[in-house]
Amino acid sequence: MSIALADLIDPKQIALNLRAETQTEALHEIVELLVAAGKIDHADKFLEQVRAREATSSTYAANGVAFPHARTKLVDEIVVGIGRSEAGIPWTGKGEVAHLIFLIAVPERLISDYLVVVGAIARSTKDRPLRTLLLHAENVDEFIGTLLSAPSI
Repeated sequence: MSIALADLIDPKQIALNLRAETQTEALHEIVELLVAAGKIDHADKFLEQVRAREATSSTYAANGVAFPHARTKLVDEIVVGIGRSEAGIPWTGKGEVAHLIFLIAVPERLISDYLVVVGAIARSTKDRPLRTLLLHAENVDEFIGTLLSAPSI
């Protein structure tokens, strides 16, 4: 893998207690973290791109995990924002609820790196014990340590 997940995960880009109750609110809350971290300048444009992508096909991956993303010219590197919701965020309109949300901004030229990153996170979060640890991590450092300790990362 030419890009390491550890290099993409920043404590300032993780919200372990999302206040959001809807998908739109959750995406906005996570994007605000990315703006505050200086990773995205045009929040509204990026949110519009993410919502457009979501409208074509849900990014809900099962087991309470979603990977909303957009290929965009608004970033020069892959950017990851993470949100966790104990209550869960209704995601698809079909009853699926996301508890872990990995929001990803992808430069158009780094699609293959994006697929590697998403694949690693997706394989890791399929593991029920790991998912449980992520859902119960008491702080951001514990969350990051757990995520990065997964064998598929």
